[in-house]
Amino acid sequence: MAAAPPAPTSRLRLVVGEEELLRARAVTAVRAAVRERHPDSEEHELAAAGLPVGQLADVLAPSLFGGHRLVVVTGVHEAAATLAEALTSYTTDPDPDLTLVLVHAGGKRNEALLKTFKAAGAAVDDCPRISSPGDRIAFVRNEVRAAGGRITPDAAVALLDAVGNDLRQLSSAASQLVSDFGGTIDADAVARFHRGQAEVSGFTVAERVLVGDTAGSVEMLRWALERGVAHVLIADALADGVRTAARVASLNTSNIGDLARQLKLPPWKVKKAQAQARGWTIDALQQAIGVTAELNADVKGAAASADYALERAVRRIVEIRATSGNRPRGR
Repeated sequence: MAAAPPAPTSRLRLVVGEEELLRARAVTAVRAAVRERHPDSEEHELAAAGLPVGQLADVLAPSLFGGHRLVVVTGVHEAAATLAEALTSYTTDPDPDLTLVLVHAGGKRNEALLKTFKAAGAAVDDCPRISSPGDRIAFVRNEVRAAGGRITPDAAVALLDAVGNDLRQLSSAASQLVSDFGGTIDADAVARFHRGQAEVSGFTVAERVLVGDTAGSVEMLRWALERGVAHVLIADALADGVRTAARVASLNTSNIGDLARQLKLPPWKVKKAQAQARGWTIDALQQAIGVTAELNADVKGAAASADYALERAVRRIVEIRATSGNRPRGR
């Protein structure tokens, strides 16, 4: 594992390396340090690819209103030659009231720019790829420790086997394990945890939403997203679940065979929909159908963040159920 990075207080700073999670954390640390020292600081984050030199010059120019500024330029390995030259020139007379952070994904591209910043005294956060099994196990241990627990060696190996090598997923799993089991995480806890999460799908999310379980539905949603379930599939599962519950609730019979014939659905699906429709009113289900219709547009491009749109829809549907006269499960 890399040594602890220097305190994020330098006016010039480099965040360099292939590990995206570590780069993001380094930038977050700089941002937090700047805000602590300068609560009213002005912040800019710019992507180097295609960035006009004039736009960079505008944010680096002294502010007419004073105060500190934080400028983060991401992907400088993709910076055009003219932009790299502008950044190089800036190091000759950096503004004392500005913190400039360059984020570079590693490799040889624009390596000269990094050397110039280092020569100018820039602090460096190294974020090398964590590739060896030993380093990944050390990462897991550190994540569990940061969450307030400890993990046995065999459990750390089991977690890597279950989740894979993606650091974000490992970090999320480590945090969730401590939350679920607390104290010491052993291999049995990892096995039980993974069995509970391996089959997360859009329909798992929909099931928790329809029974009014706020905490469970949000947790399942986040796990589905972590495991790569497509936004559209989750939205479709929510819509299908709400529509099916509404169809079952609208008919004046509870006989599973009659419902299956009328709705042309398999009996098992009717039985599940009956259970999920309990606690709902027809009016509330109609409102929920409206939410899923909006969500369909959001996940197909109408929303700026499909992740946010999904979580907002999940919470709205659970709230509709709660305010229709029935207390939801969960919090």
